[in-house]
Amino acid sequence: MPVLLPPALKLFLDVLRCPTCRTRRLRPDRGALRCPAGHTFDIARHGYASLLTGARATSGDDAAMVQARDRFLATGRYAPIRQAVARLAADSVPERGTVVDVGCGTGYYLAGVLGQLPGARGLGLDTSGRAVRSAARAHDRAAAATWDVFRPFPLAGEVADVVLDVFAPRNPAEFHRILRPSGRLIVVRPTERHLAELRGRVPGMVAIDPAKEQRLHRAMDPCFSSVVTELVEYPVELVGPEALDLVGMTPSARHVSRADPRSDGPLSDRVTVSVLVTAYQPR
Repeated sequence: MPVLLPPALKLFLDVLRCPTCRTRRLRPDRGALRCPAGHTFDIARHGYASLLTGARATSGDDAAMVQARDRFLATGRYAPIRQAVARLAADSVPERGTVVDVGCGTGYYLAGVLGQLPGARGLGLDTSGRAVRSAARAHDRAAAATWDVFRPFPLAGEVADVVLDVFAPRNPAEFHRILRPSGRLIVVRPTERHLAELRGRVPGMVAIDPAKEQRLHRAMDPCFSSVVTELVEYPVELVGPEALDLVGMTPSARHVSRADPRSDGPLSDRVTVSVLVTAYQPR
């Protein structure tokens, strides 16, 4: 039996474009999305569109990373970050606006923004099919699709009121292309203090490059100007396996030992969350 088109994905048929043709619209056809030239993309039974072609099925976060992220974010430890993102996004989204979350993961931040914007629709893009399964269920007005941030996005130009990039790779030229002139880009990235206590105790955790901010400014400057930057920094007390999930949901999960560190006691009772949240406007 063909998979039915999810209602949230139907909301985006006006802006989705064929990843192969780049300009032709996609239309639902027997459990898939198809362009007039015949290029066809499956709609997964989990509710997302499989637009990414030519990539390994294992690309992006694996099942263990996604499960760790779901568990950790459900604790509310990152709620202040989500609140800051939603507040900055709400400043520029019209009543029936469009939000695109690039590198959306499980859709946690996209759902937070949509929760503050009753008339808005959201689309999450991520290379990980495991992650977008969750993103497709994160909110009733959130659609999701597999996509690679480094490729031209499968979207028409100037269709987004807000683009979110939260702990994700960046493609400034494509962000600029899909944003309306009045739109905003919201970028979240860690400071050097972020999870410093864990990085000091767990061998193999990815370090924060001290030149990260300079590289970000150089990359963004041709396309965007900064409107406001907020520091979101606070301590959190980790309980039980939360530290394991916090490490396990990040790229560090690929570098640290698979052994369970709880056998030697907790990783850390108290860690610092420290991120910068910047709103940009297109030049």
